[in-house]
Amino acid sequence: MNKKIVYILLLLLTFNWSCNDDDFLDREPTNILLDEQVWTDEALILSVVSDLYFRIPEYQSLEGWWNFADFDEAFASNFGDYWRHKNNDWGYGEWSLWNYGYIREINLFIQKAQSDLTNNLDPAVKSRFIAEGRFLRANAYFELVKRMGGVPLITEPLEYDFSGDASYLQRPRAKESDIYDFVLSELEEIKNDLPNDVNVKSRATQALVLAMQSRVALYAASIAKYGATTPAVFLPGGEVGIPASMAESYYTKALSAAEQLIKNGDYALYNKKEDLSDNFASLFVDKGNNTEVIFVRDYVQSERWDGRANLWTLWNQPWSGAEDLEGGRTNPSLNLVQSFELLDNTFATFETMDGGGDYLYFDNPLEMFAGRDARLAGTVILPGSKFKGKDLDIWAGYQLADGSIITGDEFGQRKELPGTDTPVQVVGFDGPIDGREFSAQSGFYVRKHMDPQTGSGQRGLKSDRWWVRYRLAEVYLNAAEAAFELDQAGKAAGYLNVVRQRAGFTTDLKASDVTFDRIVHERKVELAFEGHELWDMKRWRLAHIVWNGEKVPLTDKPWKADEVSTRVFGLWPYKYYEPGSENNGKYIFKQILPGQVTGADRFRLGNYYSFINDEIRNNNPQIVKNPNQ
Repeated sequence: MNKKIVYILLLLLTFNWSCNDDDFLDREPTNILLDEQVWTDEALILSVVSDLYFRIPEYQSLEGWWNFADFDEAFASNFGDYWRHKNNDWGYGEWSLWNYGYIREINLFIQKAQSDLTNNLDPAVKSRFIAEGRFLRANAYFELVKRMGGVPLITEPLEYDFSGDASYLQRPRAKESDIYDFVLSELEEIKNDLPNDVNVKSRATQALVLAMQSRVALYAASIAKYGATTPAVFLPGGEVGIPASMAESYYTKALSAAEQLIKNGDYALYNKKEDLSDNFASLFVDKGNNTEVIFVRDYVQSERWDGRANLWTLWNQPWSGAEDLEGGRTNPSLNLVQSFELLDNTFATFETMDGGGDYLYFDNPLEMFAGRDARLAGTVILPGSKFKGKDLDIWAGYQLADGSIITGDEFGQRKELPGTDTPVQVVGFDGPIDGREFSAQSGFYVRKHMDPQTGSGQRGLKSDRWWVRYRLAEVYLNAAEAAFELDQAGKAAGYLNVVRQRAGFTTDLKASDVTFDRIVHERKVELAFEGHELWDMKRWRLAHIVWNGEKVPLTDKPWKADEVSTRVFGLWPYKYYEPGSENNGKYIFKQILPGQVTGADRFRLGNYYSFINDEIRNNNPQIVKNPNQ
């Protein structure tokens, strides 16, 4: 008898036995919880809402280092990701999102939380759960609108009647402004049902509502104002584009929400360490009494395989001190590094030669970066610095007096130098080595979000550091931008100065110093590697100007918001070799373009709003296509 027949007989026997066992049929299922069980138990309801928090959609986060190399913040030092620096165009669907399954689950959660099933709960607990559901739905629509523009606004769980005709379920796209208005109104309505507790970081709070209102209103305002510069990026029904006449109202809402939070008093910028760069870096990993952090995606260390701890430190740790055989993937760009200004409030590129064309020499490579904004060394691991208490070894080779270079193609490789017969190390154990993955191919490693704890770079342990989604410094910058756009430059300067003072600036900005360029710059250096760059460039309508597809040199005007920046540059230190010279053994620097950077980023008008795929539009003919695609 073959195996298939035996299997079928066993199934039939099992079926007959089970159908005659009344006790078996009457048992409560052990793998399904009924509504009456879930919605009368506070702990089970919390588990449901926790799952919804866990699934908040994000484009850039600790879950994917590679998305930070998509623009001009970083080079992707990983063999499988070099293509990111070769493609000229982004696809129209790069940032698409259409997660109505998730929204349906949230709508179901809100419906159940509002029902009589939860009447046995403490009224405040019930109200909080409802408010959290509405927060998650508002956040989901914010994630949709900033990618897609106006989308169908569905606030109840739709039910199919199995009639064969689903047309009654179809909804048209709402206006872009309607989605922003919905998000803002939902947040306002739920605010008082949420706790006002600075110690709550991974659930919605009153502070989070205010922080999100300031961000959402600022996005809407700038789209209304700067959208006028791209008249082709509109749809006649308002699904894409916001009238310029609405800008002032949105800016006013952004400023009001930000100031309410700033004046709250419970939240303050992180200031625990004397070294300002260490202080800034610690902000993102210190989970104890951190009054700047408002909302996070938290992680825990465990043996689970499914992402309860994160791999950011494993992926990005410097190679010379790696706790596992990988790291160094996210290499901050010189484009970003030179954006950090000098502490006298001036901007300067990194000069590698003097006026006579001779190299500038440094006893230590860190000298090149001295006197700069403390956020630089808090964001970027620089040549000559340490990580986890270990000296890094970032240098590209020996520069000889005749201009030739001796280097290697493996970490710490050894060769003989002219006039010697004993091999010595000719390249750093961290690189940079052009084309060698995990080396500092731009000359830098990333520091922001890096976990300094021993074991955080091991695959078996990973890191439990959190991903900060909202923090008070952004709220200060939101307030500054909104105030500037409302012609309140003095107030804008005040808010900028609070953030800049923590970075080591001792001369405050005056009202006359605050320009649009200054607003853009402050967000760039404060919020680098926090997932803001794409959305900021889109809302300001700068993306197609800065990423215009032209292969241009690195700008020498890093303070200008609209300077073209389509390729990722690096800055490499070399040791100078000329025995008997006073400069022998000192460091020089060279600006480089990594060999893998062969393309130039081009952001097209059709990238401002992501592609709504054909299947969605075929299933719902009321969905209009986004422009310029």
